[in-house]
Amino acid sequence: MRFEKGHKESTRRRIIDVASRRFRADGAAASGLAGVMSEAGLTNGAFYAHFDSKESLVKEAMVNALLRQRENLEKARDERLDLESIIRDYLSIDHMLGRENGCPSAALLPEIGRQPEMTRAAYEDELSKFTEVLSSRLPATAASSPKARATAIFGLMVGTLQIARAVSTPETASSILEGGVQAALLLASS
Repeated sequence: MRFEKGHKESTRRRIIDVASRRFRADGAAASGLAGVMSEAGLTNGAFYAHFDSKESLVKEAMVNALLRQRENLEKARDERLDLESIIRDYLSIDHMLGRENGCPSAALLPEIGRQPEMTRAAYEDELSKFTEVLSSRLPATAASSPKARATAIFGLMVGTLQIARAVSTPETASSILEGGVQAALLLASS
């Protein structure tokens, strides 16, 4: 049976999109290939026509999610959204609850740290690109470079989101998120 031109790339993209959501929702280690392939509407055997290993899928899914996150930040910059709006959007209840479509760093950092060096290097590359875009929103100061502050702000936001997800009461989570907003804004202006 012959497939249309672009079918293989379209199928690969579908697998990556499903895996990206599943990994962020449940963790890469807890997400089996059978579940990912089933949700993508494919058989397990089809996996190896697209990827060498689960580790290569983890890398591709993580890079895909980080790329989309950076594109969203670039769009916010192009639309001239202010930094506070960007920070508040990241540190929101909706983002906290929408893990499967949210920040891959907040969802997967402990697992990324355990991945092969190739995956960690890809994460580092995408992180650098993301913080470069974020740094373009920060004023230069004598104390530190915008890039260093952007990296610190992003780290603060990721950690804040992770802690807010870990608590059991919505009031506590909201308080944690607002504290993160205030700390990120303070760091942005110093």
